[in-house]
Amino acid sequence: MLNVAKENLCINKIVAHKKEMIIVEGDMIVPDSKPDILNTISTSGVVCIYKKELQEEKIRIDGNINTYIMYLPDQSEEGVRGLNTNLDFSEMINIPNCNSEMQSNIKTTIKSIECRVINGRKLGIKATLEIDITISQKEEMEIVNDITENEDIQMLKDTVNVNSLVGTGETKLFAKDTIQIDSIDLLAEILKLSVNITDKDIKISYNKILTKSEVEVKIMYLTEDNRINQITYKIPTVGFIDIQDISEENICDVNYEIKNIIVKPNNQEEHSLYVEIEMDVTCDTYEEKQINLIKDMYSPSQKLNVQKQQILTMCDKQTRNETKNINEVVNLGEIRGLSLIDVDTVVEFSKENKINSKILYEGEAKLRFIFTNSAMQVIIKEASIPFDYVIDDLINGEELNTNNEIEIKSQDFIIKNDEEINANLNLGIRTDMYRNSNMDLISEISEDGEREEQDYSLIIYIVKKGDTLWNIAKKFGSTVDDIARANGIEDVNLIMPGEKLYIPKYVKTRVEANV
Repeated sequence: MLNVAKENLCINKIVAHKKEMIIVEGDMIVPDSKPDILNTISTSGVVCIYKKELQEEKIRIDGNINTYIMYLPDQSEEGVRGLNTNLDFSEMINIPNCNSEMQSNIKTTIKSIECRVINGRKLGIKATLEIDITISQKEEMEIVNDITENEDIQMLKDTVNVNSLVGTGETKLFAKDTIQIDSIDLLAEILKLSVNITDKDIKISYNKILTKSEVEVKIMYLTEDNRINQITYKIPTVGFIDIQDISEENICDVNYEIKNIIVKPNNQEEHSLYVEIEMDVTCDTYEEKQINLIKDMYSPSQKLNVQKQQILTMCDKQTRNETKNINEVVNLGEIRGLSLIDVDTVVEFSKENKINSKILYEGEAKLRFIFTNSAMQVIIKEASIPFDYVIDDLINGEELNTNNEIEIKSQDFIIKNDEEINANLNLGIRTDMYRNSNMDLISEISEDGEREEQDYSLIIYIVKKGDTLWNIAKKFGSTVDDIARANGIEDVNLIMPGEKLYIPKYVKTRVEANV
């Protein structure tokens, strides 16, 4: 009977990671209260995912794009007008090997959104979304890490560090507030809305994770006297996620998903809007755990049934939080007499190159400047700024999986002259990194009688390329120690192809001779 020692391991197995581009299309009828459309000026949106459902081999995602359209009416004296609609979508995406018991993490980005005029009362909207999906599964297992009171069994051991899953949790947050606009403004309609979750932070204590963030809301609006104004407002949010047995040394992956947005103007005399943003916040928490593994085993005298299972788990999990400043002068052509009212900024990496201890990124800041002239007409100018970003001091950086999140912490644009603007962007870049580790784990061992008796006492073996003393000893039913002793080998990890080795027969009675 074997005396087996086992160890518990909990992993967050990555079942699938997939990026999918989907097209969301829909038509909008202009309300009777709005004038006919001559042409559109700007289309923007915020994605809300209000439902996701894992099924066999697929995932269903339901959401909408809260869309705002600025347009010119066919009567020029009307000035700029705005429209708002929800573009609903339901998408079924094939994900091999997934099922309803697993967990999903989804990040959705609007890559492009455009609007075309079908006729004066009807618009066609088309948005391209990038959906980044990670499917994972929590697995708890027992692994054999030692056999005691049996000197006959030979074991090849190793010690590895893995990121063991401590627990997962989620909570729901609401960012609600009444946002005041300029007291002289009588709000006519909202022209544009953007929502960003910034300044994310966590604190760990007493089996809870305190999540803190600020929801930045930018609203461009039209007044009753045809002026365009803008307000930026931050709503702080705090939530608690219950996860047992966590500590400050744990690594936490926190993900925010916007589920719903409500923006309602209050009475004009109140000069305010009510804003409510619903969010789901999820967290996976890991600890770095040292695992003692038996990589291989055999008995020179007994037959063993060894059951193994291969698992894919994470190791070397780490996070880098860095800042990147971009300060460039961009040339926009003629902008004399124009007033800058807003800038749409999209920052993303276009190329990643992993080299030993470094990861090199090439990125681009895409800028969309929105101006007005003295007649309150809207003029759009576009520019882009390329930039580089480097993460260094890594170990085997080319083997790391990476996930980047770029936050625009601040941006400032100053008109220098009739053609140029100085753009100053302060970026916060969070890079989550981990390495995939394939491990063969021994889950069960049992005895299956004695090995056949060998009729030799000593053989000569010529070392081949790729041989190790362990493999040779296992093949001939000897031991590493006996071969090293018989051949005067001091370093058991150093044998050369072509070398002649004497392989002694294992004699079980030598262990019992002193008893």
